[in-house]
Parts: sequence; structure tokens; C-alpha cells
Amino acid sequence: MASPSQNTKSSLVHVFLVSFPGQGNVNPFLRLAKRLASKGMLVTFSAPEHVGKEMRAVDMNLIIDQPTPYGDGMIRFEFFEDGSSNQSIIEDFDLRMKMLEQAGRRNLTKILKKQDDEGRPVSCIVNNPYFPWVCEIAESLGIPNALLWVQSCACFSIYYHYHFNLVPFPSELEPEKDVILPNMPVLKYDDLPTFLLNSSGFESVLKRVMLDQFNILSKPFCILVDSFQELEHEVVRHMSKICPIRTIGPLLFNDPKIISPIRGDCTKIEEDCIEWLDSRPTSSVVYISFGSVAVPDQEQTDEIAFGLLNSGISFLWVMKPPPGYSVFQPVVLPDGFLSKPPSEYSVFQPVVLPDGFLSKVGGRGKIVKWCPQEQVLSHPSITFFLTHCGWNSSMEAISSGVPIVAFPQWGDQVTNAKYLVDVFKMGTRLRRGENGSTIITREEIEKCIREATNDDPKATEKKENARKWKKKAEEAVAERGSSDKNMQAFVDELKKIHAKKQEENV
Repeated sequence: MASPSQNTKSSLVHVFLVSFPGQGNVNPFLRLAKRLASKGMLVTFSAPEHVGKEMRAVDMNLIIDQPTPYGDGMIRFEFFEDGSSNQSIIEDFDLRMKMLEQAGRRNLTKILKKQDDEGRPVSCIVNNPYFPWVCEIAESLGIPNALLWVQSCACFSIYYHYHFNLVPFPSELEPEKDVILPNMPVLKYDDLPTFLLNSSGFESVLKRVMLDQFNILSKPFCILVDSFQELEHEVVRHMSKICPIRTIGPLLFNDPKIISPIRGDCTKIEEDCIEWLDSRPTSSVVYISFGSVAVPDQEQTDEIAFGLLNSGISFLWVMKPPPGYSVFQPVVLPDGFLSKPPSEYSVFQPVVLPDGFLSKVGGRGKIVKWCPQEQVLSHPSITFFLTHCGWNSSMEAISSGVPIVAFPQWGDQVTNAKYLVDVFKMGTRLRRGENGSTIITREEIEKCIREATNDDPKATEKKENARKWKKKAEEAVAERGSSDKNMQAFVDELKKIHAKKQEENV
């Protein structure tokens, strides 16, 4: 049998993936790329150019435009210019998104057309919900389009019913109204994605961008969801009758027969954290990470630090510094471009640890800028995960069988926390004040950490439920599992599209 490198470019089905910036989007898209490549596809991973710069800075030898063998297929990388150079600074996220769309439409279209000339015509484009305009590019070029949904199916249902005004949601007249959706638990107003609740500034733009996708749901022939049937059975069954949804997760599970160094990290990993974990006893370390976007402010960081210190529990804490560039960061425009002042918002604020904190903690705590989270969560020394409940982190906790303490900040995190704690029953939730705005004290944090590490019946039940979900996740992606069958159906459909395209070109 010929190796992938011996195949002609045009003989492989070419799938072109377009990811939104940010680690939380890059990870699932690259995981999908690996899954498709392992099944004999040629996959191009694409994103705005600044994402490419970050990825190449971590490993420039693998993030290349030449196809690299992976399983039975190949992976390549090609990034598009996003209009961010030679301009002056502004903090208007809405304008940043409009600039990105304008540059993306122009430059991504050129790249897609170029694939034909280079002997690898694209059979399918898979885009991110935050880039709904990619669907329109695909349609204009006559290329079939699919969507990768990187949040839960429950959140998809919430957005769908909100966008089409199918059920009552909180309003100015009823700001704390409960929401009742088909095949879902009753949601309190603060269980809903935060930007659906009278949002402004940054979150109002995300709300518009997210909901724009629902205006063109007829364009994607398939909506791939990084979840699995058994995890969200009822809501998946209901929404599948409305939209062409296929659960294919957890995507983070790789084929164990494929050994490849290709990664999607936008930040260099501090590998010594694994060595440190190796030195710790089984089930003795709390892992703490709040993702790569919004993080607790200085006052809340201080309370977390002292809560950890007073608990006496060992911990590994990821404190990622603000990135040098992001769509969430100030961007640049020509001088005098704006007729009004830039908006006043900031997502990233650098924080520091309290004076003397590390010396008091000693060897029982470790602070890192970034780490291989999948590897950390599967480490035997980890006892639970203090998490912001982003969907990637939620799926990684589920797939690793690690119970959580939920500390949601914004967006879909509050909905994920609701499910992890009340539906999946594998975690505890720290108290949250009005819209998450009140500070959780060190005493509350210490108490929650102690309860999560106890061997009492409640803590034991959460650990058992976490292990149960891990087993179900493994079964879903195993051969003939629910996600495996859905993935194979998608691959078979891509092969039919490719075959039809080749016939037309004969």
C-alpha cells in the first residue's frame, strides 16, 4: 500500500479548516484535522496570520505549508493575512472583527482559489461559528461547507431558541426569568451564556457574531459538535431533528497507533511541570487553570492564592500572561480614522501573586505560564480541576475522569458549570454573585477545596461520576461507538463529494 507521500495531491480528499483565533478554538480544529487526516484525508489548517506566527514560534519546523504525513493522510498549514499591520492602536473589538472579516474575505478567497492551481482542489470547508462569513465564501466558490461547533449542544440549543425567539428569555421587564427549553433542565437567568443578558461592549459583539451563524444555518450541510451522544443525549436527539447535527467528540482522543509531534500550542509549554507532578503522591494535587481569554482580576487572584495557601493542599496553577496580540487585544488603525473615541473595555489585565506567597507555599505549589493540559489532567497525582469551565477544559476533564470545582467567568462557561455540577454531577460550584461580579473570599475557596479533597460520600460520588463519564467518552470514540460512526459518516460523505467533483472534471 502506498504511503501518503506517494499519493498525488489530487487523489486525496482535501478538507480546508478555518479556525477563529485563540487557543480555545485552535485546539478543537487541529484535533479535527488530525482525526480527518488519520482517515486518509489531506487537511489544511487555516486561521488569521497572527495565529500562524504564534504557532510557528512554538514549533516552526512542523507548522508548514507542505503536506506532512499523519496516519493515512496528511496535514498542512496555510494562514491568511488579517489586516492587522501598519495601523495605529484602538480598543474597539467590533471594529477589529469587521476588519478581520474584510481582510479574511479577500485573502482567504484567494488562498482557496489557489488550491485548484496547485493540484489540491478543496472538497469541503469547515469553519468556526465566529466566522459565519466563511460559509458565504464557500457558497460563492461552489464548495460544500460544514460547521464545527466548539461549545456544547446545550448551548447550541440555547442560542437557537434565543435567536429565533422560540421561548421567553430574560428581559428588562423580567431580568431574572427562568428559561425552559425542550429536553433541558430549567435554566436560571445566570445559567445562560452571559452575553445573552443585556450585554454591552465586548460581549455584545460576540453575541452578534455568534448569532449571525444562525442566519445562515441552511448553508452548512453538516454541523459537527465536539460532544458525544451519551453526554447530552436528550438535547442532541431533539436538536438533530431541527439541524443536521453530528456529535463527533471528544476530539481530543487521538489514534494511539499514530505518533506525531504536531501540536496546536500558541504558547510554549513548560514541560518541567510533568516532572514536578511525578514527584507528588497520587490524588494530592489541585490543578488550576482559567483558560486563555478572561481571567480573574487582581483582587480575586489574591483571594484564590490565600485560599490555596490556607488549605494546605498541593497545587499546579497556570497563570498565562496577556498575549502580545489577539483579536481580544487593542488593534491598529490609520491615524484619524475614527470619528469617535475608542471603546473602553479590556479583557486581559496582568495580575501578580501576593508578596511572599511562593515562599510561604514552598514545594507544595507550582506556578507555570502554560502546560500540556491533557497530559496534566490524566496524571495520577491530580485530585480535581479548579476550572473556568470553558468547553475544551470541560471535555478534557470529562475525558480524563477528573472531578471539577467550577469557577465560571463569562460566556458559555456558566452554562457548562450548570451541566458539570447539576446534570453530570461530577463537580462542585463556587458561589457566584450577581452576574459573577462579587468576589469569592479566601474562606469560601479554602472550604470548597477541602470539601473536594475529602473522602466523604459526596466527594466520592463526584469522583465516581467523573470516572463513569470517562468510560462513556472512551466508548463513544472507540470503533463503532456513537462518535466514531458519526465521524465515519462524515468522512464517507466527503469521499462522495470528492468523487463527484473528479467526475465533473474529467
